[in-house]
Amino acid sequence: MADDTEIATLLRDIRDNQREAIALQREHMQMYQRQLERIERINDRAEAIQGRAGKAVRFILLIAIPLVCLLLVLMLFPYFSRLFA
Repeated sequence: MADDTEIATLLRDIRDNQREAIALQREHMQMYQRQLERIERINDRAEAIQGRAGKAVRFILLIAIPLVCLLLVLMLFPYFSRLFA
């Protein structure tokens, strides 16, 4: 009979440990879900920032660079007019 009670006690301990392990796994899965949601939010913000950066680059390419080139030409014009005069 003592063996039966020891076996029953061991089985209860195993059952309790398994329940704790399952609870811990559930907790880890919930934490993983929260992290995935956070990563999705971060990716959405990064995509929005990249979209705005793309618009800024287009602005620079279409407006700022031609203006800089025009300023360089206007600055070098007196030099070249004296050089070739």
